[in-house]
Amino acid sequence: MRTLLNLIWLIFGGLWLALGYFFFGLLACLLIVTFPFGVASLRMAKYALWPFGSAVVEKPGAGAASAIGNVVWFLAAGMWLAVGHVVTALAQTVTIVGIPVALANLKMIPVTCFPFGKEIVPRSSLGPGQRPLHSF
Repeated sequence: MRTLLNLIWLIFGGLWLALGYFFFGLLACLLIVTFPFGVASLRMAKYALWPFGSAVVEKPGAGAASAIGNVVWFLAAGMWLAVGHVVTALAQTVTIVGIPVALANLKMIPVTCFPFGKEIVPRSSLGPGQRPLHSF
């Protein structure tokens, strides 16, 4: 079932979202100062390409640097990528089949806006007491 949902996701918006993350990631990797933002964006590109079966969890040990990185990220890229998610979700709701995919698209917005201090892991690797922030 996850593979089917991932294929529907890929065809109806996931590819374009992943390309947006990938483009910003490559752009951010050009400078040493912005390299961590590029890595975060490339990590999100992989998640946006094939999200079902993944979960977002808090990264242990994330502190003040993650908070500062999230503020800078939100102003430079997060808000624009979130707009891309909203526009894609609106387009996906045109059909009944697209509504669940659109809801999944909207679930990605919090990690899109604030990726630092979070980790994307396979859902199968979650421990018994570990709760994801969200998963597909």
